[in-house]
Amino acid sequence: MAGADQLFIDFSARKLRQLHSRIHVCLETLNEEQIWQRAGENSNSIANLCLHLSGNVRQWILHGVGGETDARTRDAEFAARGSLAKEAIWNRLNSTMQAACAVIEQLPAERLAETVRPQNYDVTVLEAIYHVVEHFAQHTGQILFATKALTDKDLGFYRHLSGASAPPPPPTGQETP
Repeated sequence: MAGADQLFIDFSARKLRQLHSRIHVCLETLNEEQIWQRAGENSNSIANLCLHLSGNVRQWILHGVGGETDARTRDAEFAARGSLAKEAIWNRLNSTMQAACAVIEQLPAERLAETVRPQNYDVTVLEAIYHVVEHFAQHTGQILFATKALTDKDLGFYRHLSGASAPPPPPTGQETP
């Protein structure tokens, strides 16, 4: 049986992949105009949130844990206004997530206690991963909420729990209600 450190690593990558796949469902459900729609000037669009998640994951996992150069321009993630097509936004987030999950999945458990410095914070590798999973989950929730508000559709992620005859969603991560 795997130790708690390996369970943490494996679950973190699975959870990020699950959340990432849910964002993909949202992007596939929405059109170009909808992904850039904002409730107000102090709100973010789904596109901005996707750009922000890509930047955050690159900074904390690819740079902080993986050692890549930190080239993030955080303010640009929120300042963008319809400048990228939906496909380009998805491709950026997708490539970031594939690379980040690979870093996490290949991480030796003994590195979890190592100190790294993403975004000028001194944290352990475990804390960096935990931060990213938590942060990604929060913004995924915002994206799901916005998608439901824009489409008035049930996205079906928990359809299997309601007794519906539809099969459960693919096992992209551990499903919890």
